Amino acid sequence: MLLFCPNCGTHLSLGGETTYRHQFVCSTCPYVYKVKEVLKSRLFPKLKEVDDVLTDAGAWEHAQATDEKCPKCGASRAYFMQLQTRSADEPMTTFYRCCSCFFRWKD
Repeated sequence: MLLFCPNCGTHLSLGGETTYRHQFVCSTCPYVYKVKEVLKSRLFPKLKEVDDVLTDAGAWEHAQATDEKCPKCGASRAYFMQLQTRSADEPMTTFYRCCSCFFRWKD
């Protein structure tokens, strides 16, 4: 849990024990927050919805085919598509789908 000083806005750090069990102190001004009860907070971030573009029925509909050997059945043709899965300075990821057994893999 992060606490900030109401006077100067500095992050409060945990100070030594006094008559109270613990206290938070400001490093730039004399502000002291005395802890009288248990402090706890549970905030979970809301995860955004993620579209799975590779399992969509029309995702592979317009994919081009190339000469790539399938690691599962050994067929020599596979559909492929490239997607940017990491940051912009990283190369694109190539996804393959076998024309025979429809096995999917990435390179």
